[in-house]
Amino acid sequence: MTKSPKLAFIKAKWHSEIVDEALLGFNQRLDQLQVLANVDVFDVPGAFELPLLAQNLANTVEYDAIIAAAFVVDGGIYRHDFVAQAVITGLMEVGTRTGVPVLSVSLRHTIFSRQMRTLISLKSILSRKERRLQMRRSKFYVCMTAL
Repeated sequence: MTKSPKLAFIKAKWHSEIVDEALLGFNQRLDQLQVLANVDVFDVPGAFELPLLAQNLANTVEYDAIIAAAFVVDGGIYRHDFVAQAVITGLMEVGTRTGVPVLSVSLRHTIFSRQMRTLISLKSILSRKERRLQMRRSKFYVCMTAL
């Protein structure tokens, strides 16, 4: 009889509304593949903390594999590149040093950034239209009170 794999899923709390979806998708995929795995979930403050916890968990020799998920946003400056590179390098080093496979969930920041810019643009367009409508209402009100 094959033993169920024991997995650790580490997720960053930063942008948890997005990162939590990665965990849901991971569990759904395990169900689709009919993999009966024991998954322990761990939270860390942000992406930068993933490698340290991955290393600590790998050193326990309890886990068959470790999955790490975070969302690094392109905020318009190049810092996100450094963070993403440091996290991926750190996770890769944990896997090579300990022999425990460390997988990362890649969440694309460019799509998120584009969607956020679109939402901000839409909000700006709506607020301009709302201001124009208010101006029309106030002009109408001024015209009505002048009669």
